[in-house]
Amino acid sequence: MRRYSLMFFLTMFLIGTDTFLISPLLPTLARMYGVSTSISGWMVSAYAIGYACFALISGPISDGRNRKKVMIWGLLAFSMSTFLCGFSYTFPAMLFFRFLAGVSASFVTPQVWASIPVIVDKKHIVKVMGYATAGLSVSQLVGIPIGSYLAVNSWHTPFFVISGAALILLISNAIALPELEFGHKFKTSFFKTYTSVLHNSKALNYLFAYLIFQTGSFTAITFISTWFTNSFGLTLTGVGTAMIAIGAGNLIGSLFSGNLVNRMGLEKTFLFELIALITLYLILPFITTFWLAEIVLTLAFLFNGFIFPIFMTTLQSTTINARSTVSSLSNAAMYFGETLAGIIGGVLFKQFHSYLGISIFAALMILFALLVYAKSGVFKPEANNSIED
Repeated sequence: MRRYSLMFFLTMFLIGTDTFLISPLLPTLARMYGVSTSISGWMVSAYAIGYACFALISGPISDGRNRKKVMIWGLLAFSMSTFLCGFSYTFPAMLFFRFLAGVSASFVTPQVWASIPVIVDKKHIVKVMGYATAGLSVSQLVGIPIGSYLAVNSWHTPFFVISGAALILLISNAIALPELEFGHKFKTSFFKTYTSVLHNSKALNYLFAYLIFQTGSFTAITFISTWFTNSFGLTLTGVGTAMIAIGAGNLIGSLFSGNLVNRMGLEKTFLFELIALITLYLILPFITTFWLAEIVLTLAFLFNGFIFPIFMTTLQSTTINARSTVSSLSNAAMYFGETLAGIIGGVLFKQFHSYLGISIFAALMILFALLVYAKSGVFKPEANNSIED
């Protein structure tokens, strides 16, 4: 189990790091390409667009095939496209190769979530999901600093280093992971796979609830920096330091989610964590001191870390032969929720001139998700033991 946990942690860490890698390079690249700051942001968006669009098709393509091979080929394409970013001397070329990197990543990460229930004992699934989630959490904490440190001598260096790391990880996964054949021995067509998911009421309900949750959660997360700056007068450095502490809460939650599930049971833990998040977001807008706000947000991120592996575990429990598809759809739901959050959150912050509207909205969305989950029966012990094909 430790070997698999390490491989999945490193895989999610590498993909997550590449997501944030280019952020500190934007000013340098914008000057080199002669584009404005607002246009330079497309170098980040190109990756996200490639990932989000191809997440909808990478799952069905992966289901019915050896997930280990899909992951290895995805890592190879990821390594090559990232390497070519280091030779992109024109803005269109950088956008193209960042887009390809996002496409490649969309074939890698779903295999992690889909493979864990296959090769890990049932009692350890949530724990290993937590380790994979921790890889993402760590990348969010150190992705931007890594990009900054590697780019000290040259903007090319971060891309070359991540590309080389992807090749090393590819070889390590090829050696460490078993063959990840799916449930039966014949390949399922793209449309048949999607049809099976669309007729799986439990999977659809869980995906809908996950979308609702992520919309509320990302709305709250996206505007923390704005709230800290406007209400508490934090500088950019101060906000960055505050976010590192809050992100650490998310990391700790991811690492210890399995321990909490083992003590309380998955269903009770899931319900408790959703209620805790609703309560914390209802408290937040009435806090008037920075340090208390920091503590409450760290607790909220702690519960976010606790709950993410449970999301993946419950989603994967809904199917056997379409696990990559369900993983890909969950990624698409997360990105769509993040998009909605930016639009809705901006309106709420402008209307209320504070964090009140955003925090209440987040609490209501999580409550709505809780009700959808409850109606689907996720809080009943037998709900996560039965699988629909």
